[in-house]
Parts: sequence; C-alpha cells; structure tokens
Amino acid sequence: MSSLPLVGHLIGGASVRTGSRSQEVFNPATGVAEKRVLLADKSTVEQAIANAQQAFPAWRNTPPLKRARVMGNLKVLLEQHADELCALITAEHGKVLSDALGELQRGIENVEYASYAPELLKGEHSKNVGPAIDSWSEFQALGVTAGITPFNFPAMVPLWMWPMAVACGNTFVLKPSERDPSSTLRIAELALQAGLPPGVLNVVNGDKEAVDTLLTDPRVKAVSFVGSTPIAEYIYATGCAHGKRVQALGGAKNHAIVMPDADIDNAVSALMGAAFGSCGERCMAIPLVVAVGDAAAEAVIAGLREQMSKMKVGPGTEASSDMGPLVTKAHFDKVLGYVNQGVAEGASLLVDGRQVQVPGHDAGYFLGPCLFDQVKPGMKIYQEEIFGPVLGIVRVKTLQEGMDLIDAHEYGNGTCIFTRDGEAARYFTDNIQVGMVGVNVPLPVPVAYHSFGGWKRSLFGDLHAYGPDAVRFYTKRKTITQRWPSAGVREGAVFSFPSSR
Repeated sequence: MSSLPLVGHLIGGASVRTGSRSQEVFNPATGVAEKRVLLADKSTVEQAIANAQQAFPAWRNTPPLKRARVMGNLKVLLEQHADELCALITAEHGKVLSDALGELQRGIENVEYASYAPELLKGEHSKNVGPAIDSWSEFQALGVTAGITPFNFPAMVPLWMWPMAVACGNTFVLKPSERDPSSTLRIAELALQAGLPPGVLNVVNGDKEAVDTLLTDPRVKAVSFVGSTPIAEYIYATGCAHGKRVQALGGAKNHAIVMPDADIDNAVSALMGAAFGSCGERCMAIPLVVAVGDAAAEAVIAGLREQMSKMKVGPGTEASSDMGPLVTKAHFDKVLGYVNQGVAEGASLLVDGRQVQVPGHDAGYFLGPCLFDQVKPGMKIYQEEIFGPVLGIVRVKTLQEGMDLIDAHEYGNGTCIFTRDGEAARYFTDNIQVGMVGVNVPLPVPVAYHSFGGWKRSLFGDLHAYGPDAVRFYTKRKTITQRWPSAGVREGAVFSFPSSR
C-alpha cells in the first residue's frame, strides 16, 4: 500500500474516498510521485450527479443576488489564498509561480463576472403586445451541468465554467485533469467556505470512465469541455447523441504574422512569452511565426536567438526561472518526438533545447526552448499541435499568402499580426478565418466579460466559453404571454391566429 497522500473527491460538500483505482501525481520538476489521486468509478460519479440533482431545486430558487454574493465571497477567498493555490499549481503542473498567478487572476476575473448574475439574468418585457396582453422572456437554469477540464490551466479553466453555471442557478459536477487535481479541489473547498451549499458544486477525479458517465447520464443537461480536438469531437458527438447541450473547445495551431514594417524588437519580446510561457502548454500559444519576406524572417530569428540564449529553464518555484518543465514524462517524450521529427523532415533546428541541463533536477521533465526555420505546410511540426516549447518560422512573400496558410489549417483558435500598417491590420482582422485575433497582441485571450472560442475544428458547438455566451449556454429561454380580461367582459371564440389588432 502506497504511503503517498491520497487525493479524493468532493461530493455533497464532503470529502469522499471511493473507487478502487488510483494513479500517481508527479512533481514535474523532480520526476517524483508526491501524491496519488483516486479515479472515480461509475457509481462514484453517479453519487455526485445525485447530490447535484438533490441540491438543484433549492439552489434554483435562491435569489440571484444571494447566489452572486457567494461569488463575491469566493473572489475574496481566492485572493487571500493565492500563494497557496499557486504553489499547488506549480507543484503539479510545473509552470513558474508568476505564470500560475496570472492563471489564477484570470480565473478570479471570471468569478467576478459571475457575481453580476442579477444583471445578466434579467429578461425582456413587452407590455400590450395585444389587447391587454403582456409578454416577457426569462432565462431559467438547466439543472445538473458538468465540466471536463484540462491539465494546462487547473485553476483558470474550471473557473471559466462552474462559477457562471451556478450563478445562473444550476448545480455542477466537475471532472478536472487527474494529472494536477489539487488546486482545483482546493478552490472547490473555498467555494463551500464562501457559502456555496453542499451539492451545488461536486468534484470527481477520474479518467474515461468518469467522463463517459457524465456524457451518458440523463440527469446531466449540459457539458462543457476544454482539451484536444480528437477528445473534443468525441465529447461533442457523445453528449449530443444523449440529448445534452455541449460546448467542446479543442486544439489549436496559432500563427503569428510578422509584416516587414513591424516593430521587430517588440514583436520578438511578445513572441518569446507567447511561444515559451507555460512551456508552450497553452491552446493560445504561438508555435508558428509567419514572416512576410526574408528580411523580416532574418530579423525575427536574430532577435529570438538572442533572447532564447538568455532564458533560464528551471523549477517553477525558483524566481529566476523563465520556463519550467513539461507536465509529465509521457508528454515530455511526445514533445521530444516532434522535435526529432522536425529535424527528420528537413526543417532547420536553429536552437536545440533537447540537451538542457537543470542542476539537481536530472529526473525532471525539462526541455529547453527550440527554434526551427524553414518550416513548411505538410510537416508534422507545422500541421499538428505540439503543446510544448517549440517555435517554427514559416517564410512567405505576401500577407495574403500567409493568410491563405492560416485559413487552410484545420484549426482556427487564435492568431495575430505584428504591423504598423492600419490598413493591413484592418484587412487581416476582417478577413482571417479565426475566432480570436490580435493586432500586436500575441495572446488575444478575451477578458472575462467577452467570450472565448475558436472557429473550425477548435470549437464544437455554437456558444463560446465564459462571458455573455456562458449565460446563454447555462440557461434556457422561456417566453410567457399573459392576459387578464376585464371583469364582466365575455368574448366569443376566436379561430384566427392571435394578432395585436
């Protein structure tokens, strides 16, 4: 029997340790297993769903202002416990502490937006749509909702989902990544402390068995997902086949166009963070630079090589580290395989991070930043999502040629253009077939009061995550038409369709 601390589930407001299966949770900086996480079986997930269903009627009928106050309390608690939460994120994911804090802050902004629920849930009213007839619409909660979230943002992405879901009057079952579950679970505990009633939010750690239970159980009315495109497509197809509302955000391969007139120094600095922040494990990362003209390509490469040579790769807990390790050994091997494949396919590896050494952390999952030139469509490192610190340079002759490459790619999550030319920027933003676009902004992630989502095979479903779209996703519209005839007035039968005449 392992002596490692055991991470369980949170069901009905209590810690639950059921399930016969578990797996180790590693510290990526050391390669050492520090915890074990229980993997929920079907009955455990069904227990969580039952608790959520039981809590729904009372929570649905709780005034929106009271639900919003819980979100306000949670915001304060998240800020007070920021250091603790960031330490949990870094210990299990590996990202540097400053990046963990940035992730948490973006999550807190979504909690704050959810606290506006009384305003966001106001319906529409029309008086006298017909003789003594009034009509109005309102937005009602769905019931039990669920979220399935990825390893790369264990705090932020769950906070994209459940705060707005519960602020709208739903209850929620959350299935976070089993690779780094502790920060997600701790935030759920803080939600209880903030005043969220038991059963409104439940957390089950698990794998495909847990996911499939959420997708097929008829008590679950809606499912949100963020992850890779093959899994997103499976989530969407399976959930829809079982009558659920589904939003499934998938993968990405984001291109950054650098025009000949761009401020190269600023573009290079922006690209460094966009490519190598969080070790490239972001769906909004920039893994491809599309340089318009050889002069732009050479200038960008020179700037990148200089800045990459100064990067410090090390444990996320060290303030001097610019980039931490990859999340698991399996993912390290996968990313390393892409680098080897890029060399084999003929791309020119200008900066090779494969031999990076981190003293005292020989077993950690560290890969240094890698830079390829002469990357071309058709290469695996161009076509596929690597999710690691690998940046490729693609050379084109014109802006339109670069845009054609972006539009032809199966993903359409995010993109950006670096330029001083307003006409070029306007043409790019107006015509590019991508859901989130930046102008001299490499990571155009919308703020909490807008919505996040890509196009093409980066999103399955009609509504984007968080922001205004989240209110619509987690509610259903009901329209009521009402008439109170005047006392003593009797009317004959009317067989025509009602009108306002």
